[in-house]
Order: sequence, then C-alpha cells, then structure tokens
Amino acid sequence: MTDNIPLQPVRHKKRHDNKRRDGCCPWSRCCGGGDFRPRTVWLGHPEKREQRYPRNVINNQKYNFFTFLPGVLFNQFKYFFNLYFLLLACSQFVNELRLGALYTYWVPLGFVLIITIVREAVEEMRCFLRDKEVNSQIYSKLSTRGEPLFPLIKRARTFVPDFCHKGSCFLRTDQLDGETDWKLRLPVACTQRLPTAADLLQIRSFVYAEEPNIDIHNFIGTFTREDGDPPVSESLSIENTLWASTVIASGTVVGVVIYTGKELRSVMNTSNPRHKIGLFDLEVNCLTKILFGALVVVSLVMVALQHFAGRWYLQIFRFLLLFSNIVPISLRVNLDMGKMVYSWMIKKDSKIPGTGVRASTIPEQLGRISYLLTDKTGTLTQNEMVFRRLHLGTVAYGMDSMDEVQSHVFSAYTQATEAGNRVTSTPASRAPGATKVRKTISSRVHEAVKAIALVHNVTPAYESNGVTDQAEAEQHYEDTCRVYQASSPDEVSLVQWTESVGLTLVGRDQSSMQLRTPSGQILTFTILQIFPFTYESKRMGIIVRDESTGEITFYLKGADVVMAGIVQYNDWLEEECGNMAREGLRVLVVAKKSLTEEQYQDFEARYVQAKLSVHDRSLKVATVIESLEMEMELLCLTGVEDQLQADVRPTLEILRNAGIKVWMLTGDKLETATCTAKNAHLVTRNQDIHVFRPVTTRSEAHLELNAFRRKHDCALVISGDSLEVCLKFYEYEFMELACQCPAVVCCRCAPTQKAQIVRLLQERTGKLTCAVGDGGNDVSMIQEADCGVGVEGKEGKQASLAADFSITQFKHLGRLLMVHGRNSYKRSAALSQFVIHRSLCISTMQAVFSSVFYFASVPLYQGFLIIGYSTIYTMFPVFSLVLDKDVKSEVAMLYPELYKDLLKGRPLSFKTFLLWVLISIYQGNIIMYGALLLFESEFVHIVAISFTSLILTELLMVALTVQTWHWLMIVAELLSLACYIASLVFLHEFIDLYFITTLSFVWKVTAITLVSCLPLYILKYLRRRFSPPSYSKLTS
Repeated sequence: MTDNIPLQPVRHKKRHDNKRRDGCCPWSRCCGGGDFRPRTVWLGHPEKREQRYPRNVINNQKYNFFTFLPGVLFNQFKYFFNLYFLLLACSQFVNELRLGALYTYWVPLGFVLIITIVREAVEEMRCFLRDKEVNSQIYSKLSTRGEPLFPLIKRARTFVPDFCHKGSCFLRTDQLDGETDWKLRLPVACTQRLPTAADLLQIRSFVYAEEPNIDIHNFIGTFTREDGDPPVSESLSIENTLWASTVIASGTVVGVVIYTGKELRSVMNTSNPRHKIGLFDLEVNCLTKILFGALVVVSLVMVALQHFAGRWYLQIFRFLLLFSNIVPISLRVNLDMGKMVYSWMIKKDSKIPGTGVRASTIPEQLGRISYLLTDKTGTLTQNEMVFRRLHLGTVAYGMDSMDEVQSHVFSAYTQATEAGNRVTSTPASRAPGATKVRKTISSRVHEAVKAIALVHNVTPAYESNGVTDQAEAEQHYEDTCRVYQASSPDEVSLVQWTESVGLTLVGRDQSSMQLRTPSGQILTFTILQIFPFTYESKRMGIIVRDESTGEITFYLKGADVVMAGIVQYNDWLEEECGNMAREGLRVLVVAKKSLTEEQYQDFEARYVQAKLSVHDRSLKVATVIESLEMEMELLCLTGVEDQLQADVRPTLEILRNAGIKVWMLTGDKLETATCTAKNAHLVTRNQDIHVFRPVTTRSEAHLELNAFRRKHDCALVISGDSLEVCLKFYEYEFMELACQCPAVVCCRCAPTQKAQIVRLLQERTGKLTCAVGDGGNDVSMIQEADCGVGVEGKEGKQASLAADFSITQFKHLGRLLMVHGRNSYKRSAALSQFVIHRSLCISTMQAVFSSVFYFASVPLYQGFLIIGYSTIYTMFPVFSLVLDKDVKSEVAMLYPELYKDLLKGRPLSFKTFLLWVLISIYQGNIIMYGALLLFESEFVHIVAISFTSLILTELLMVALTVQTWHWLMIVAELLSLACYIASLVFLHEFIDLYFITTLSFVWKVTAITLVSCLPLYILKYLRRRFSPPSYSKLTS
C-alpha cells in the first residue's frame, strides 16, 4: 500500500503584507516560524527530527469565516473619509446636531458598505476555490508497507534524489531562473546498490542540509550512511538536488524532502507583494482632501458671517453636516462599481479570449503605462526552437528545400552501401566524371549533416507509449517512444532536424553514440573526448572514432566570433553570419578536423597531463585544446530560430508608438537575448546596440558608463552581473542613462534582480510600470510592478495566478492597454468628476439658500429628496458614463498615439477639476437664484422649482458629457426622468402637487434649466469647432 498524502506546490501570491501564511497559526512558532537553521533529516525516522517545519500548503485568503465581517469593516473604516461618513451618520443620534431623518445619512452609508461586503465575499470565494484546487493535488509517500508508487515530480517539493532513472536524470528549471534547457542531476552513489526503494527506509542514514537561502545555483549538504563499517559520507551539491518548481524530463525519482513552505528556494526568491493602490485612486483621494478643506472653510465662513454668535461651535458642526455633500459619499462606490464593469468587459472581450482579471481595483493603471518590462522565453517567444537554415557557402537550404538535403543524405549512404558491396567487382578504371559535381554537393551536405548529428550533448530517452514498454522501445529504437534530452533547446532542434533529413540519433551513453542511416543501418561512434560549451569559450567540441572505418574526427561548433579565427580562410563566413543574424536566427558555425591515431594519442597524453596539474589547470587545458583548433575545415552554418509568439512584432510596434518604453529582462544568455530583441524588432533596424562589457570593479563600471554616455539613441544590452556592479556604485547615473534608451535588454537576470529593476524605475522616474511574464521566476517582477500581467504558457500558471491580469498570448497586451486601459482611465476620470459636480451643485444651492436666509443651518432639501437625488434620480445616467468611449476600439488600435496623450494625466488633473468646480458653482447659483426670483408665494415652490431644475440639469449634463451614445445610456436617462415624475405623487410632503401641474411651473423650470445648461453646450460646440481634441479628428 502507498500512503497518499496531499503535498502541494506553494504559490507565492500574497494579497497583503501584514498577514503571515507560514504556518498553521499566525501567533506560534510551531510551524517553523523562527530563524532559518540547518537541519538533519533522518530517512524513515521522523521521530528523530530536531525541529518542526512549515506545512506545504497554500492559503491566499485574506479572511476566515469569523474574521470576514470585522475585517472588511475595519479595512473600510481605517480610511479617514469612510470614518468621516460614519461619524456624520452617528452624529444624527445627538439631538442638537440632527438635521433630518436618520435614514438620510444611514441609507447611503449602508448601501456603500453592502456593495463592498458583497465584492469582498465574491473575491474571497474565488480565492478559496483556487486554493482548494491546488491543495487537493495528491502525491505519493514512500512507506514501509509494500511497494511505493513513484511520483513524477512536478512543482511539488524540494528533493535530494536517491533514485534516478539510469542513475541520473535531466531537470528543467524554467520556473526558477527562466532557462528552458535540461540540466543533468546525479544520484547519491551509495544508495544505488540497494535492491528496492523500500530498502531506503531500512538503512540508518540521514541528510545534513544547510539552512534555507535564496541561492538557486548552490547547495551544501552531506549524505551519511551509518550502518556501514566504516560509515559512509558523501558530499551533496547542486547536482544532487531537485528544487521545487522544477520538472524532470522522464522516468521517476525518489527523494528526501528537505525544504517546504516558506523555506523553498522559489518562495524565498519571491519578494513580498505590496498592496497595490492605483495612481488614479491616489489622485481622487487628493481631490477629496481638497473638497474636505473646502467643506471646513465654507462652514467656518458661514459661522463667521454670524459673528460667532451663541453656541457657534455647535453651528460649525451643523454646517459641516449641512454641506457634507461637498465630499460625495457615492464617489467611492461609483468608482468601485465602475472598476467591476471594466473588469467584466475585459473578461468578456472576444478578441482577447481567456483574459482574466485578478485585481479588479486597478484597471485604470492599464491606461497610463510608461515602462513595460517583459520576460523573453515563453512571453515574447513560443519556447520552441526550429531549424531554419543550412548554409554551405556556395549553396543555402531553407525550410522549403529540406527535401533536397534529405535526398543528398539518402544518396550519400546508399552509394556508400553499394560501393561497399561492389568493391571487389568494380573495375578500377571506371570513370566517375559523369556524377562528379552531384557527388561533391552530396558529400558536402552529408558531412555537414553528420557533423551536426554528432557534435552535441543530446541523449535520446525512451518511454513506454501504452503499446511498447520502455525496455523494448530502447532495444528496438522505437521512433514513437523517443524523446531527446539536452542542456540546450538549440541542440535538441539540431538533432531533430538531422532526424528529419534521415540521420537519426538513436542511442547514447557515456562512451558511445549510435546513428541510424536512411537505409536503417546503425553507425556506432566511440566518444573519445568531449569539450563542453562554456560562456568563455563560446564553443563545444567532440572527438569521435567511427567504429566501421576507424577514422578519428574532431568536430567543433560555436559562435561565429570565435570560430572565424579557428577555421581555414574563406571569404563568405562573416557576410553570411551577418545576413542570418539580421533574420533573427541564432547562428552556429560547424567545422571538423581529421586526426590520425598518432595525432590523437599525442593530444590525449598532453590533455591528461594538463588535467592533472594543480596550478592553472583551466589555462593549461584550454591551451592543449587550442592546439587542435587550428586550420579546421569549415563545413556549414546552421540557423535556428526561437519562434516568436504570434504578432509580437506589431504588438511591440504599437507599444512603442504609444510612448511606452519596453525593457526585456531575461535569465537567458546575452547572445540569445540580443538575437531575440532584434528578431522581435524590440530594437529597430536603424538603432545601434551597445553591449555593456562585463564589469566587476568600480573603476571598470565608471569607464564603461562613460563609454555608454557618448552613445545616442542606442539600445542597451547588459548582463545581470554587470548590472549589479553598476547599481552598487553608480545607481543614479546608470538609471539616468538607461531611462534615455529606446530599449533595454537585461540578460542573466535573477528573479530578485528583475523586481529590483522595476522598483528602481518607479523610484527614479515616478512613472507607472507594467511587468509581463509567464514563469515562476517572473512572479517577483509582476508583483513589484504597478500593473502585473501573467501569460498562461508552457511554464505553467504560476505567473498568471500571481498577476493582476492574465492573458493567453503576448499580442493580447496591445488591446488590453490601448483599448481597455485607455477606456477605463478616461471613463473613471469622467465619472469621478461628474459625481463631484453632482455633489458640488447641490452644496452650492445649499450655501446660497443659507446665506439668503440669514446664514441659518437649515437644510434646503430633506428626507427622501436628498437620498433620491444621488440614487434613483441621477445614479443610472451618471453611472452609464462607464459605457462611454471617444473612439472605436479599432481606431484606438490603429492610432496608438492616442494612448500617449493619457501619459500626462490630462483627463483628471487640477485644471479639469477646477473647471468642473466652476461649472458646479455657476449652475448651483443659477438654479438657486432663479428659483428665488421666480417663486410666487410659498417656500415649497422654491423646493419644487429648484429641485426639478437640478434633476433636469444633471440629466442634460450627462448628455453633454457623453461622446458615443450607447442604448443603455438612453434607457438610463429616460428611466431616471420617469422615476422622478412618478415619485412626485409620493412627495406631497415636500412639493406642492397642484403647483407642478401649472404652466407657470413648467416655463420657470425650463427657463432656469436653459440658462444653466445652454451656455455650456455653446462653449462645447465652439471648442470642438476651433480647438478639437486629437481623437475628434479620427471620429469625423
């Protein structure tokens, strides 16, 4: 039997800073809540553990069942303005301060709170269901009761492997560092001789591991087996580990769990997310503070004009209550409901299917992005390498001519087979001239393909496919069961290409590899030496012996910059490499050199001697290898493309035209990153690229920064190590120069470095940043940015779950920003200013009324009138502004320059705010003074005339503000007007029903409404006629 216990991946999205999620309870240390310490883990003896460790579960909820209501209410009332409205409502329990019925203050406040509680409850439920889905994954635990089930390790836990398929396994770490190549991991040698996995629990052994830390590239530990004589200890390094968030290529692994929960490397590399508050919300907050200041000033002026008579301090409070509409309570709820509508529109947009909104509080941020920071692998690219070009100097083969390569390979091997069969019967005098040219091309193609099939570190692995089991597939080299494992996706694409043209890698071990020809013959090559690829050498070599002929050949492939000095002189290498690089291809130069047995023996002796030396070993080894790397025969160039995602180039062009600067932050190599930047047109054709030289000291950084300062309109490419040095000594100078660049590429970036760059951009520029990524290594960057976008890709959903918005393809980002971001910001700006206008209008009328009647603190409108004004009479038309748009979505995508206008924040500024304040004061004065001038005898006539004029003015102002009519807007206008007319029957307490049916009432209301609105309509017409906004030129 197997104990099935839930061991889940830990997701890193935390929804606010202050809440611990490390253990089972927030106040105890029982879950490993103290300092990080080294640990000793005994195999099969949990009772010997010295400390408790964090649980391996996730919990992203803000509240539980008991804390939900108190928590939501606390989060609402911890802000000054919400607390202010609560105090206003409570003040009505004091008789001296009461201005009317209690419900006039408590109903609006209750409505706002109910909307907030419902929204929070929906988000909590969604979060609970997401956590439940992840926490319900089942993994298998090795037990002493019978045979265990070996799990395929996927983003589960951190392991030190004991058993691996064939003694080793390949591992992919793209969720940690962004690298998609397969890395070799080795087992603990002393456990490999055990008969079964269950015997692991019978031996006396333990693992000693260092304390948890953020370094994903190093590990220090030991494995000790005590039941031997003497006890055996083996050192453990990074080569013996499988970190959480990594994936093994195939087969199964049994391991010891060392780190869980908050101690995982992936979690420790994830910065704590800040609680994101949108810039728009901060600006609205600033405006409401100004309004509150105006409220206090108006109240003091009113009391001052009374000469502070009597209990003037009570009068101040009464005026504060009377003019409380200056700070609109409905502003927050209108904006929050607007955000929910924008989020719904984003999710329902059929042109960006699968787009999700996880943070519905910041959609306006999408409309003001200045810097976009994007990952490369899986975000800009598809993470799929495709062989595109084979160049032999005189002839090049593209994707459309690979059948010619296939025929050349086929003819080369069939002729070789026939020649072998006829070697004794063929006359020596037979003239080969007739097919000389064809044979020359065939032999050159054949040599190139054979070289590509041999010079690599790829290992073919076989898996059962349901029909054939693993052993049988391996024995017969079953094509359907074979998968290639390598430390680089480039190498896999090259080997897959040689398979497609007829030469297949079918087997490999430490000492030999097997190729299968088009005729089915198996060629065996003995591996004599391998010289692995390093970032310093930029090349990879192999020496093999062909078992059928005994020939020894040295094959070498590498970057053109180093291979140019190694191969024999030619006049085409540099030019063709440049041509292929301009097409965005990753170019490798392949060469060979035939060795005699004597030459190889001499080399081997020198090579072994160099490897045994203690001093300057690497230098001596490199010198010996370089003695072989001379006058090599140039065979071919290969061009491999990491395919870009669909429409990446036009999307980046849209973003660039919209005034957004794009930075690419990747864990990949410098050459690869530069190549992708060119291919994606992140760097345009007429822009120079400045590759920042590697620097390690302050003086080197100073010199390189000075060299960079002399460049103009130049894209920057810099590595993570050099970036760290520059930020350490010259942070301000480097950021100043980098921000002037049209594009920046940072390669070999650690996850925490990506977040640091985002943070520095925010601090230095004060502009909004957006981060886009698809892997676990992008989570820190996504959470640090003002707006985080996760791409659901091959690297899982880790980034999309941690992001504010999730998309399925990078190209959807263009529409998300240009259409939805732009609309959200402009709509919220219009909505907020209109709600402020609505409140200032009625407050101005109250001020005029009080000043006319000897500064009395008496309300102009009471009871249902004051509630109905901001709810059923005007709420729907005002809120319908969330459906307004200045241009069609197609136009917004076609002219991204429209987005650039928003970066200055003009839709909501002090200028527009002041304009709306002046309009409110003008209209409030016109309506109130008009009603006072035109009323006949009774006070209720003033109320009837002024209130009806106010409602009509608001409805007409909505019509004036709307730029594109939606049918729901018309419905909202008519419905509100109908509601007001219908409710007049029930408002006899405040309005004279007989008076409102007279012609006198109608013409007075009409006159006042026209005077308040007509000048604004005329001004709008004149403005559009003589100074039209940029978008109006596109809509006409």
